[in-house]
Amino acid sequence: MKTPSLLAALALVLGGLLAFPAALHAQWKTETYALKGGWNGIYLHGDASYTTPAVLFQNYPTVLEVWRWNPNPDQTQYSTSPAEPSATSSEWTIWNRNDPEEQLLTAMVGQSSYLIRLSGSSTTTTNVSIPQRPRPPSATWLVSGANFIGFPADSTTPLMASYFATFPAALASPAKVFKYIGGELGATNPFQVATSSERLSRNTAYWFEAATVGDFTGPVRYELPSNDGLAFGRTGSVITVGVTNRTTSALTLTLSTVNSEAAPAGQTAITGPVPLTRRVYDATTGVTTETAITGSFTVSLPASGRLNLEFGLNRSLLTGNSSALYASLLRIKDSANYTDVYLPTSAQTATPAGLWTGQVDVTTVQSTVAGSPGNTTPRSFPLRVNIHVDANGVARLLSQAYVGTLASTGNPLGICTKEVGLLASQKADALRLVSSTLPLDRVITGTGSFAVGSTLSHTVSIPFDDPTNPFVHAYHPDHDNRDARLAPLAAGKESYTLTRQLTFTFTATPPGGGTVTGWGTTIYGGTYSETIQGLNKVPLTVGGTFTLRRVSEIASLTVN
Repeated sequence: MKTPSLLAALALVLGGLLAFPAALHAQWKTETYALKGGWNGIYLHGDASYTTPAVLFQNYPTVLEVWRWNPNPDQTQYSTSPAEPSATSSEWTIWNRNDPEEQLLTAMVGQSSYLIRLSGSSTTTTNVSIPQRPRPPSATWLVSGANFIGFPADSTTPLMASYFATFPAALASPAKVFKYIGGELGATNPFQVATSSERLSRNTAYWFEAATVGDFTGPVRYELPSNDGLAFGRTGSVITVGVTNRTTSALTLTLSTVNSEAAPAGQTAITGPVPLTRRVYDATTGVTTETAITGSFTVSLPASGRLNLEFGLNRSLLTGNSSALYASLLRIKDSANYTDVYLPTSAQTATPAGLWTGQVDVTTVQSTVAGSPGNTTPRSFPLRVNIHVDANGVARLLSQAYVGTLASTGNPLGICTKEVGLLASQKADALRLVSSTLPLDRVITGTGSFAVGSTLSHTVSIPFDDPTNPFVHAYHPDHDNRDARLAPLAAGKESYTLTRQLTFTFTATPPGGGTVTGWGTTIYGGTYSETIQGLNKVPLTVGGTFTLRRVSEIASLTVN
């Protein structure tokens, strides 16, 4: 289990990353693979890890085995040869329908290559459909010369030699290229292709022997802020897509929006498409015009040139509640029929829903000593705070929170309050946030509002016999709430029930002055006060400031 420090967690958010956005910001597109009896090589441009291979192929009983290729940068050659994958090699992870001991492959991740074995002869073809979440093109070529990879080729299947003209190292002699064509493994499967006549298929994975490095995915390169594509979230307004023409000829790009398919069972439902806009800057007037994308449009991409395509979002059309997900796809095709990419696009209404983590800096402590010169502390004392806001605006103070793949039906990405709520096989990738200044396993609903200009209050009760009560000591006879005969004592004998009243007042500007980008949207903060009763004969009051940053936009919370 990863348990990052507060600074590490905040740094993650400061860097513009939200923990685990992929499953929530999900667009769906079904790809169909024409598979023959025997061994086939396919490439997934989208992610299908939302479920298991057993579920993906439950309607395709002829699919017997799935092998995922795990690129090993330290490997200097194929395990044996491209024709003989080894079940004992770390380069392969396997799902075997009929052998429970060979089912370590529990999910089919995107931008990866797979071998799939079907029953029957190589003359029979089965069309296998896999619903998946499209991802932007991505590739890493290894100098080991063992590259099993696919490409976002146009459906017109361009010639391989033409496609790789701008990356000739991939086909340089004496390197060879292979593909699987069905049937048993042997001298003709995989089959060595003639690159001068081979038509590149977008859903096929190819073996390349070339000992080279790079990130080549096609003659046209697409650069996006993250693997989630155009993910506007709750607060984003502008996203830039970089497009580079690797060829020496000018190209025309055709862009259009495509609706997402319905989400599979157990996944977040899609409310509607993203109301995407095109932003164009006029250098002469210094004005940026923004128009809705309602059909298709074209842009010119110079030879060996680069463009920055800027997209915006009409948030006035996001009318759903805070849990509503808007998702669709931005399709881009080039005029040379090299690439055809589907970029994921997503957005949510601008609300504070989600998981927030941050810090209270206590700078004042009321003194109970007569004649005390003041209540300001020599230095601030930090308190960790985790608050979840649901779709209805209800804010809950959490002792701990886990963000990861849940054990509930469909295994969605989510937030739960105990580790037991996580899927056991995915715990290593989960995020855990803990507030050590709160009693264990508390989910405390607040009063008031999580909003600028409002106040939010939480009451924390610590019973006299709670293990976290400062008066209690399990091994000290004067503080174990037992008499000399070890009989239990009532409250007020050796320990006292404590009550903490925590109040967060959200301010429109940072309490310390200055300007903080995203204040009131991605960053909230203000002044803090706390009244403690039961620790002293008179209530104690402390105060300071607080800052909260959003870790996840998931509005639902699993309390377990």
